[in-house]
Amino acid sequence: MPDSEPPLNQAEDPSRDPPESGASESGAFEFGITSQLPLADDSPLNAPEDGLADDGAAWAPLRLPIFRAFWIASLISNLGTWIHEVGAGWLMTSLDPDPQMVSAVRIAMSGPMIFLAIPAGVIADRVDRRQLLIVTQLMMFSFASLLSLLTWRQAITSWSLLGLTFALGLGLVMHVLTWQATIPVLVPPKQIARAIALGSISFNLARAAGPALGGVLIAMAGVWVAFAVNALSFAGVFIVLLFWKREKTESSGGLSYHAALKEGFLYVVQERTMRNVLVGVLLFLLPATALWSLLPLVARQQLYWGAEGYGLLVTSIGLGAVVAARVLHALHRKLLMDRTLAASMVCFAIGLFILGHSEGDTWMHDAIALLACFVMGAAWMVCLTTLNATAQMTLANHIRARGMGAYMTTMALAMALGSLIWGQVASQLGLAWTQWIAAATLMVTALGSFLFPVDQHAGGETAPD
Repeated sequence: MPDSEPPLNQAEDPSRDPPESGASESGAFEFGITSQLPLADDSPLNAPEDGLADDGAAWAPLRLPIFRAFWIASLISNLGTWIHEVGAGWLMTSLDPDPQMVSAVRIAMSGPMIFLAIPAGVIADRVDRRQLLIVTQLMMFSFASLLSLLTWRQAITSWSLLGLTFALGLGLVMHVLTWQATIPVLVPPKQIARAIALGSISFNLARAAGPALGGVLIAMAGVWVAFAVNALSFAGVFIVLLFWKREKTESSGGLSYHAALKEGFLYVVQERTMRNVLVGVLLFLLPATALWSLLPLVARQQLYWGAEGYGLLVTSIGLGAVVAARVLHALHRKLLMDRTLAASMVCFAIGLFILGHSEGDTWMHDAIALLACFVMGAAWMVCLTTLNATAQMTLANHIRARGMGAYMTTMALAMALGSLIWGQVASQLGLAWTQWIAAATLMVTALGSFLFPVDQHAGGETAPD
């Protein structure tokens, strides 16, 4: 989810996506089907606040009760997800410390996104999103609870961990696409970009606090508690969904499933900016995923830390992302999109190169590692938020869920392939050399990103003011 208000003027221009007759809304990380859905008046959460003037503040969407309730619930759910990430990665280093198996944890989580994001986007454009979200919450609660139970009973194995992580990924892909496609329904058109930014802030706040909390929980009570907390975190979103009432729901709009799928595919292929966004995702994530896929091993084998130390590394990444959110809008205005992307890739490469040199158990190595992770967290947020915001503001309203499904598929594919590649390289060359090679690769792709511009004015459209 994007992190600060995108600098694209058309991002908040209602005329860019005129309402269409027929079914529903669109999505912020996905794609909706047509016009925005009005909220029912019979629920206190849905109470309109039209009397509130839009002063352009970044926090304006939080003045709306329904969005505020979802935002708080999502923050809690995101905390649970990051606690789970720490638990799953750390548990695998105990069950099977082979770099390829540790990297496979992330592959198992992102695998469903690779194969199902686009089909899920079509579904999110065709069925009632509220009911779809309820089903996904129950689904993920069940899998997380089972994982916690097996771990508590010491019946978990490396392969059952991967299997349940994959199952959670199935629920996650449906949840993320449906939720993102719901955001434009919850806020006025002119606040969509800021709502997306607030979603990113929620994610990064959770990334800053969740891993540290997960490390403490694991150290004090065991990994099973981390999985149990993740299961309970789904309750908040579920409760808000029960109170959320809608007057209209999604429909097929007269298109068959395959026709809708083809329509989304053709749109993404023919839209130049969207194509370049997808290339940008690949150029950044293929080398940058070396950080996430190997971070548990960096903590254990390179820095000689325990679970708390691993949590601190991930927390440092999250803090970097939160801080970067404060300057992202200024970066977009000063550098525009293309130079912002290239600069963030270079900064990430520098951080990864430095992390590769921080091998040892002295306080100096520890401080350098935390600083490198902070820089990489900021660069990660800036790069992916820029690409994500560009995609969302490029896609037409009626196709956004399917178009963002293509974005998320590309993102998941790049992360899965990157994890696989860097896990194998680390098995042969070691952690330090793997990080250095990935950093050098990212320097090259940063230069290559200029061959695929995403600045809106590059194609004759209005530049950011």
